[in-house]
Amino acid sequence: MINETLLIACKKMQRDAQRQVYEYMSPKLYRTCKRYLKKEEEIEEVLADSFYTVFTKMDQLKELGAFEGWARKITVNNCLHQLKRNVNFNLYLEDTKLQLQPETLPENHLEEEDLLNLLNFIPEGCKTIFNLFVIEGYGHKEIASMLHISEGTSKSQLNVAKTKLRELVGNHYYQNTQ
Repeated sequence: MINETLLIACKKMQRDAQRQVYEYMSPKLYRTCKRYLKKEEEIEEVLADSFYTVFTKMDQLKELGAFEGWARKITVNNCLHQLKRNVNFNLYLEDTKLQLQPETLPENHLEEEDLLNLLNFIPEGCKTIFNLFVIEGYGHKEIASMLHISEGTSKSQLNVAKTKLRELVGNHYYQNTQ
């Protein structure tokens, strides 16, 4: 956890404090970006933009104890901004072919990281809404507002994501029993 003294130093734009916060938060925020974005260059760009925003807007943070959640929210919003450039959240592909790469799946059991990797095999809109609803804890009304879609579209996309994930998990276990 980051102490308040370090965050106060960051508010004063002290480079050493910013470096320490970056080193602590970078792996966490990188994983957040990776849940939403596939391309490494997009992940790195969003991560850099997120840290820039965090360090230049720290005066807007009222409660220093909420820093990590605040930084993650900035990162999620930056990921969504990046996705909105390329993804139509009102569309999804019913007939998306699910092509698994065996080396990405475990031999015996499914871990959290493996489940997150399976998200890369579902359509972008479904994946994003799954992340926002299941992992980040947003409601459908909030998701609809963030992505400029209807609540029904959010619910539908979440349902498709869950169905496709069940298929992927089922296919994985079925493949391993043969």
